[in-house]
Amino acid sequence: MATSTATKETFLAPEAPQTGKIYNFMEAHAEKNGSQPSPQFFLSGVDAGDQVEIPHEIYEVLVKTVEAMRKGLAITITPSSMTLTTQQAAELLGVTRPTLVRLLDAGKIPFEKPGTHRRIKLEDVLAFKEVRKAEQYEALDSLGALDDENPEAAMTRMKKARAVAAERRRQHKE
Repeated sequence: MATSTATKETFLAPEAPQTGKIYNFMEAHAEKNGSQPSPQFFLSGVDAGDQVEIPHEIYEVLVKTVEAMRKGLAITITPSSMTLTTQQAAELLGVTRPTLVRLLDAGKIPFEKPGTHRRIKLEDVLAFKEVRKAEQYEALDSLGALDDENPEAAMTRMKKARAVAAERRRQHKE
């Protein structure tokens, strides 16, 4: 069996019928059970009994990959270390590096400093991201912004409103 090196790769979407069949299979399982199934899916070889169960984490990657490819999107897989630099963590959170450093110094995200550089665990960054997202949804909900609207749509609407306001401020300064 050939092994692959851990490098960033982009995969183009195959023809729609291939991803459509896979998507329909996963969708049928979700409808039958009322939610995504607790997967017990297998990767199999040609010979009988030549199979291995696909772990839940890999199944989730496959679901997201198939959904994107079904829409005709390319997929990029980027291996990532479990420990991030401040720049990598900032990019993951969508903030500047100085903003991330302020969050670290304020104790909002744990970090280690083995030498002169801070190192942040990926799991700590992801946990902070989830907490921040929940806080944003609570704030939107308290403003009544989530009435009968999905949270993602409300967030998109709020981002657009902030961008319009920022553009008006820029034009006003000129």
